[in-house]
Amino acid sequence: MTTNAKYNILREVGRGSYGVVYEAVVNQTGKKVAVKRMHCNGPENVELALQEFWALQSIQSQHENVIWLKECILQSGQVFQPMSHHCNKTDDQLLLIETCLKGRRCVDPKSACYLWFVMEFCDSGNMNEFLLARSPDAQLNKSFMQQMSQAVAFLHRNHIVHRDLKPDNILISNSCGGPVLKITDFGLSKVCQGSVNVNQHRFSSACGSDFYMAPEVWEGSYTAKADIFALGIIFWAMIERITFRDADSEKELLGTYICQGKDIIPIGEAMLENPSMKLQIPLKKKRCMPNDLCRLLHDMLAFNPKERLDAFQLESRIKQTSYGEKIQCS
Repeated sequence: MTTNAKYNILREVGRGSYGVVYEAVVNQTGKKVAVKRMHCNGPENVELALQEFWALQSIQSQHENVIWLKECILQSGQVFQPMSHHCNKTDDQLLLIETCLKGRRCVDPKSACYLWFVMEFCDSGNMNEFLLARSPDAQLNKSFMQQMSQAVAFLHRNHIVHRDLKPDNILISNSCGGPVLKITDFGLSKVCQGSVNVNQHRFSSACGSDFYMAPEVWEGSYTAKADIFALGIIFWAMIERITFRDADSEKELLGTYICQGKDIIPIGEAMLENPSMKLQIPLKKKRCMPNDLCRLLHDMLAFNPKERLDAFQLESRIKQTSYGEKIQCS
């Protein structure tokens, strides 16, 4: 990948609209890493690459449940420029990346321009693949809910709003203590500048994945609490193993929805059309979910963001929640 062959790419492990993820090894140590390549060939791609870099480089300490950026490399043509982070030169390097990627000072505008993100490698795929291959289990649900709530609270403390939380963007790494979640894919994230409370910073651009978007995101005026709504959808789908088939990828995905005839409608969109709608939680059998867990999901999925838990309240509340016995629902 680089001129001094620091990394050796082994295989492609994922591909999306804006990037490709590879499994690679560090040649000097043999340690596995994940390498994400984002092609900066248009304004939208450039913005996504920059937003991912802004978010990952702004994290000043490592969290077990947030993917860790080891290195970022700017490629312009055949020239590879390592962009170190967490150092005194960060501001200058960010300016260099921005000017290069946006084409204001590129020597050869026709040359290929990429950002390569070198990150820790997760060996068990994403949350969708991991959970759908296993039977529902209350202890695993408890572990995953705690890990996700802690990770989102960590991001919000660091003034980062993810804006695209979904099972595909949560990777799994095995450890001796059990599976460890890693929130990844920060292309749609925003870093809130200044000391303002992250829950008071307002966003206007509707973005994310339809089935996990809060009602106010559909309207185009929302805060960090949209991340909590997305988590509520993920938790609910995980506990009851509710899935839908994605029209584009034809994959079975974890996610809850509202049925309207033969159509399935994202819950956030349906709630926006009918704010007084009462969510049926649990959707399947009552024994699938303890009462306090039902209340937690209702509080995460409240239509009014002011009545919805924030990440810090969720982190505290989830420690006091019961999860029931091993779930046997179909």
